[in-house]
Amino acid sequence: MTEKDAAAIRWLEGQEGAMLALLEELVNIDSGSYDKAGVDAVGARIAFFLAEHGVSVTTIPVEDYGDALKAQVAGSGGANRPIVLMGHRDTVFPKGEVAHRPFRIAEGRAYGPGVADMKAGLVMNAFVLAAFHRAGGAPVPLVGLFTSDEEIGSPACRPIIEETARGARAVLNAEPGRPTGNVVTGRKGGVFMHLEVLGRAAHSGGNYAEGRSAIGALAHKIIALHAITDLDRGITVNVGLISGGQSVNTVAPRATCEIDLRYVTPPDRDDAMNRIAAIVADTHVPESRAQLTIKGEFLPLVQDAASRALFETYARVSAQHGAPITGEFAGGCADSGFTASVGCPTLCAVGPVGGKAHSPEEYLEVASLVPRARAIAETVAAAATA
Repeated sequence: MTEKDAAAIRWLEGQEGAMLALLEELVNIDSGSYDKAGVDAVGARIAFFLAEHGVSVTTIPVEDYGDALKAQVAGSGGANRPIVLMGHRDTVFPKGEVAHRPFRIAEGRAYGPGVADMKAGLVMNAFVLAAFHRAGGAPVPLVGLFTSDEEIGSPACRPIIEETARGARAVLNAEPGRPTGNVVTGRKGGVFMHLEVLGRAAHSGGNYAEGRSAIGALAHKIIALHAITDLDRGITVNVGLISGGQSVNTVAPRATCEIDLRYVTPPDRDDAMNRIAAIVADTHVPESRAQLTIKGEFLPLVQDAASRALFETYARVSAQHGAPITGEFAGGCADSGFTASVGCPTLCAVGPVGGKAHSPEEYLEVASLVPRARAIAETVAAAATA
């Protein structure tokens, strides 16, 4: 490790108070995925912090969701392939959530909407970028990618993520560290779908035989869809929302549902999607018809040899500070699947440690802020000699 790298790490070690101050500001901004103004407000605060510390930031306009931000810190060692520090600014919470439960700290834990997933990770990445710039540059170029729509499948930012990852040295995704303190080395992929079934309306008493129930057809399909689930293979199909019908005394002319598919490997996806397509095409109720639409999709994070080497580097620097970790597999999806899919070594959930994401009880372990930032900085420094 060079003296400049050591100086960056020493600065980080004294920044817990400043990290918490920035985290409080970010948590206290509503930034649900569809709240462009809120997501952009979080981005503006991060950009202001980085500019204060001399880090250049480029805004990539996004029309329907928050803009993407790309920050850059020059490398001082002559390398031109960057390490990408990645995180998303959107949360799952509706506008007004902050008014009900703003940022607070109690007994060593911080609480508030998105405090762990993943505003603490954004703060960590911003401070790591600032630390290396203040020290005169990173040992390899750094890119900080702050996206806006991960919680809904990254419909706008996926191309930006993939372009940034292509040719990068590595991606460190600042999703929250597991409650155990571990990081994530594998994730499921996910496909999120809308299914519409059309039948024929008829009076349920006077002309029942003339009707074709869309609800009846959908019920058959839901049973068949759930039967695709294979827990031993890590494949699950869940119909999480349903709606339909016109009135209690009308044979239902229309019904819809929302489908969540999770899988482990790309061949599992192909198999499940082929079975889903056959179920959609099957006419369970004569003269009914159905249409399936994919609304969003995540790719799986599958660890290859290069990603394993990245994990081993991170684990080694963590263990040097008395924080041994292992890699965990997660059923949840993340943008790290996109970066791994383009061949970039990827490690996920390197953010500060937290738990109960997407719930009112979501929390962050305050004491993990600085150690996780230090682990990122030391991993970057180690990558310079890899």
